[in-house]
Amino acid sequence: PKLEGDKFYFHEVIGFDVEDKRLGIVGKIVSVNDIAAQPLFEVLKDNVIEILIPMIDHFIVKVDRKNKVIKMDLPEGLIEMYL
Repeated sequence: PKLEGDKFYFHEVIGFDVEDKRLGIVGKIVSVNDIAAQPLFEVLKDNVIEILIPMIDHFIVKVDRKNKVIKMDLPEGLIEMYL
């Protein structure tokens, strides 16, 4: 069944951009790692840097299927520690 709103299947968001409320576009989702207890977005920034972002409902502001963007409000320092 098709999911709506901020709910999604993991395969559905591959290729979506991740946009942080503070930093803007972080990168593109290349995979979802669901091996651990907490699934992670595997995001590629500038086709070079891999960033792992926890898939926590509280972080997800909006799933914009039309524009293929997941808007997030990430904790300060999470992205910066990869740069």
